[in-house]
Amino acid sequence: MILQSLAKYYERLRSEGEIRVPEMGFQEHPIPFIIVLNREGVFRGILDMRTGEGRGLTARNFMVPKAVKRTSGIAANLLWDNPAYVLGCPKKDERKDPNKALKRAEQQHEAFVEEIRERCRSVLDDEGVQAVLRFLEARDFSAIYQDPCWPEIEKTGANLSFQLEGDWGLVCQRPRVQEAIRATCSQGGEPRQPCLVTGELDVPARLHAPIKGVRGGQSSGTNIVSFNLPAFWSYQKAQGANAPVGGWAEFAYTTALNTLLAKDSGRRFQLGDEITAVFWADKKHRMEEAFLELFGEVPPENSEADCRELVSLLKSPQTGIPPDLDPATRFFVLGLSPNAARLIVRFWYAGSVADLAAKMDRYFEDISMVQPKGELRYPSLSRLLGSLAPQRDKGKLPPNLGAEFLRSVLQGLPYPKGLLEAAVRRARAERGVDYARAALIKAVLVRQARVCGKETKEVGMSLDPGNEYVGYRLGRLFAVLEKIQEEANPGINTTIRERFYGAASATPVTVFPHLMKLKNHHLAKLENRRRVTHFERLIGQIIDGLESFPANMSLAEQGRFAVGYYHQRQAFYVKPETEEKREGRDE
Repeated sequence: MILQSLAKYYERLRSEGEIRVPEMGFQEHPIPFIIVLNREGVFRGILDMRTGEGRGLTARNFMVPKAVKRTSGIAANLLWDNPAYVLGCPKKDERKDPNKALKRAEQQHEAFVEEIRERCRSVLDDEGVQAVLRFLEARDFSAIYQDPCWPEIEKTGANLSFQLEGDWGLVCQRPRVQEAIRATCSQGGEPRQPCLVTGELDVPARLHAPIKGVRGGQSSGTNIVSFNLPAFWSYQKAQGANAPVGGWAEFAYTTALNTLLAKDSGRRFQLGDEITAVFWADKKHRMEEAFLELFGEVPPENSEADCRELVSLLKSPQTGIPPDLDPATRFFVLGLSPNAARLIVRFWYAGSVADLAAKMDRYFEDISMVQPKGELRYPSLSRLLGSLAPQRDKGKLPPNLGAEFLRSVLQGLPYPKGLLEAAVRRARAERGVDYARAALIKAVLVRQARVCGKETKEVGMSLDPGNEYVGYRLGRLFAVLEKIQEEANPGINTTIRERFYGAASATPVTVFPHLMKLKNHHLAKLENRRRVTHFERLIGQIIDGLESFPANMSLAEQGRFAVGYYHQRQAFYVKPETEEKREGRDE
């Protein structure tokens, strides 16, 4: 299912033409330096195709023949490669025997020349191919070694390719050469078999192209399909023959996935340091643009109005479908993480836009929380996860927590228990609750109550004076006691929150009797007697019917404590003057 969806996405990219994707047998690859030859194969110079300055230099991408997959053996790319293959000049390495390195480089160079002769057999009369072969067969590279670019090439082992003087592109991009390359891709001496992806007869790919762009993966790329050891083989079938994926399907799915994983694709985001997620639809849809902004890193310039517009877009399949939306469009989300030379599929979602919109609508309902001024109504997934990590470093999150969270959102499942544990633990460690953490705790509690079919109302998005949960009431009480202390001591740097939040949320009986006595001292310092009356009445309403402070509270109650504290604090900021005027009228 995953490979089929990726292969179809490649077909979509080819048909739309908005993103340049290679044809079968080709790939985009950075080529820092180009060797320019005249039609007689005489060296004319080296073009530096890098842009930027200093360490920020980046090479330009070119459409070149698909790279071979290398292990420890010698395998040459066609008409482009590193200096060892192109010129027989190994990269300098003090750790290696120079004689052995030079001998191996000579073998690599011979393989490079032979690859051109073999793959370009039908176009040996092409001017570009002739020039390259004449240059290589002459074995006189002294002019290259004198070029100003050579020291950098020798030092870094940068890739090289060829260009014919007067041409606009590389030799490998000449029309006849490209036709020859495509022809060699469609040929094969091995018998055709039904492809597991397309179901059509094709020659199975022995090795699959590496996947690049997954954070933490090898720089050379990792594989999502691989049978690289005899222990993985069966029925005497070697490597890719154990799960026959045709050559076209292999090229299509690897190209599509590498395109999605590109840094500027707009179709990827990170869940901590472990998991890289990509997403796409089977045809162009506005959901693709909305998904990244809602679940990835929301740019700081995005306003709350922008987010509300996106939320309206997601709800539209339920409230009325705009003409440019098709709720039946298929949508896919794939989460990957590296493991040595392979990729692990952490989660996979495949559904319709309508189904996804319903799941996301429920998710936004879960996390809806009264927000401070300047905050977005719906914090991004990255922001929520960051609120659980020390110093907001998402790399320090518990393993797989981000993947389990997103899977719960996409599939409408209960949120992982570890989410509430992490949020409560971080609240106690930092002695407080911010907007994102409160929204996350509320979402976990609300969804768990819904799944369990509880009739008792859980916490809401704003202050709920009628909430009877002990944890919620004590959270409110703690916020009131802190507010009294702040008004009694204007400009105070350290409040009861810094000293007692952790104990108050977990073992109330050890803290609240002392705090209730302390608040009498603080109330006595207030000159505004209306405020004193207001606070005493508010405390009375909160603890009404509460016989005693519990010795300890469960994890869920600690979560309610955090939300109750946050709600009450926000209530103080919203309409303090109105409440005071009302108290005056009551007197």
